[in-house]
Amino acid sequence: MKTNDQIIIYQTTDGTTSFEVKLENDTIWLTQAQMQDLFNQSKQNISLHINNVFKENELTKSATVKESLTVQKEGVRSVKRKLEFYSLDVIISVGYRVKSQRGTQFRIWANQVLKEYLLKGYSINKNQVQHQQQQFIDLKNTVSLLSNILENKSLNTDEATGLLKVVTDYAYALDILDKYDHQQLTIEGTTAKQLFTISYFAAKQAIYDLKDKFGGSSLFGNEKDESFKSSIATIYQTFDGVDLYPSVEEKAANLLYFVVKNHSFSDGNKRIAAYLFVWFLEKNNTLYKVDGSKRIADNALVALTLMIAESKSDEKETMVKVLVNLINIKN
Repeated sequence: MKTNDQIIIYQTTDGTTSFEVKLENDTIWLTQAQMQDLFNQSKQNISLHINNVFKENELTKSATVKESLTVQKEGVRSVKRKLEFYSLDVIISVGYRVKSQRGTQFRIWANQVLKEYLLKGYSINKNQVQHQQQQFIDLKNTVSLLSNILENKSLNTDEATGLLKVVTDYAYALDILDKYDHQQLTIEGTTAKQLFTISYFAAKQAIYDLKDKFGGSSLFGNEKDESFKSSIATIYQTFDGVDLYPSVEEKAANLLYFVVKNHSFSDGNKRIAAYLFVWFLEKNNTLYKVDGSKRIADNALVALTLMIAESKSDEKETMVKVLVNLINIKN
């Protein structure tokens, strides 16, 4: 496991000596001068033992010694010099040769540090693998949703274009593709401050306005049951005093989902859901980007509404993630 340099501080148990230790490539590195301090030995004595380690073929120099460019202060000047660093294997070998108690203490300390370092690195790598597996699952679910729509519904050109835009826009959020921005498919980049709280009566008025503007059948917006009230109330649900959907984007995404899936109206369910989604974002000043363009294109909204309608109940989390990632401030 190759990593960037890390510097840690080692202090002898008697507290008389401390110095910086370089941690790199799963081992610890010290200079000859640091070994002199560690073992409380002369330069000549440490140099002799190092030479004997390689002379007797106990270790291979190419594998245990590396050069590093360092900057040292000499008076008022900063001077760049190449220093040789020796790995833990060399340090331990020299420690045995000088029969130093300090060497034993350092070896115990170094092994503990490396153990923690390797375990931490394993944990990080394990988490990364698990995260990438989840990313693949999310992507697979999204593609599956698109496939369901293509199998079950004939699409016009605009709807098909919208589906394509969903996939291309959504791709930016997948860090499994290294050429993208390494974003995660999580709820992030959202807007916490809410300027507008949607109410049942305000939403009903918005639906009446929609009907007046675009026309509709006598059944358009006619509520079949209490489920529309429930959809409005659900996006403001709390648990232990904390919002289940804390951001504007999460509330909007869930509002679109619930209104589509609950089939609350005799006619116009998808149109009403999409309209309320856009209306809610606009009321909270989150519908447009800084450049004035919409966070989500009209044809993409059509595609997403169709995806929700065709999706299964256990795919809700995937649908909401797609929505939030497409309308958050990072897109």
